Formats: sequence, C-alpha cells, structure tokens
Amino acid sequence: MKYAALLIPLLFLALFLFALVKKVRLYDSFAAGAKSALPMIAALFPYLAAILILSELFEQSGLSARLTEALAPAFRALGIPPELSRLVLIKPFSGSGATAVLSDIVAKYGADSTIARCACVAYGSSETVFYISAVYFAGCKKNLAKPVLVALAANFIGVLVGCAICRFL
Repeated sequence: MKYAALLIPLLFLALFLFALVKKVRLYDSFAAGAKSALPMIAALFPYLAAILILSELFEQSGLSARLTEALAPAFRALGIPPELSRLVLIKPFSGSGATAVLSDIVAKYGADSTIARCACVAYGSSETVFYISAVYFAGCKKNLAKPVLVALAANFIGVLVGCAICRFL
C-alpha cells in the first residue's frame, strides 16, 4: 500500500484530535465557515457564468474552428504543430474542453507521437486564463486587460518552448 494514500485521512484525524484537545466545536466552526463563504460565491457567480457562457458561444458559433484554421499556418511557422491550434485556442477558455481536445489528439496520433507529446506539454504548461481571471479578479474594479494579456502571452510562450523541447527529445 502506498503511504501517500494515507496522508489525507491522517491529516483529517490530526485535525479532529487537535480540535478535541483545544475544545473547539468542529461542526459549528465548519458551519460558520461555510456560511461566510456564501457571499463570496454570490459575488463570483456572475463572472463565472459569463466566462462559461462565452466559452460555449466561442465553440458553438464556429469562431473557434475558423480561428483554428486561420492560425494553423502561423503556428506551423513558429514550430507548433498545426494540429494543436485548437488546443492552444480552447485552453484559455475551458479546461474541460481542452481535456477533450487533448484526448482526441492522443487517440488520433498515439501517445508516443511528437504531436501528442507536444499536446500534453501545451496542456500542462498553460492555464484557463479567463476562468482564473474571473475567480481572482471578481471584486477588483481596476482595468484587468494587462494581467490577462500577460497571462495569455505566458501561456503561448509556454507552448512555444514546450513544443521546441519536444522536437529535440
């Protein structure tokens, strides 16, 4: 048996024992914490709903497919396999959508292919920028264009470097 599998249950047991020693009413503390989270959830919901709706509209409108086709030659010139253009475009919007695209790439080209390795690196080296921005900046009143653009640039640079490394390995 792997000892790492015991880590979480042991952590919970230690937490319960610590609460018992300190005479903390654990259930009441949990309920109070959950109650204080409700206003935060209410504040986040409109931003998350907007991101989820926009990412679905991006895919369903056909804009994603058209943009994928248009950017494929540019990606090829930069050293990114054109088969990854859909993954590179969908990842900033949707993690589950990117997982589905990654799964399709691996199934189509094989797990040991250069394209699949590049896809895995591209998936792992990028983030769902718009979702994370909605969560982190929900209450922020400042202009968020710069942080989002920096995050998108970092995603793209990660894909570029990752694909370059995959070509040599």
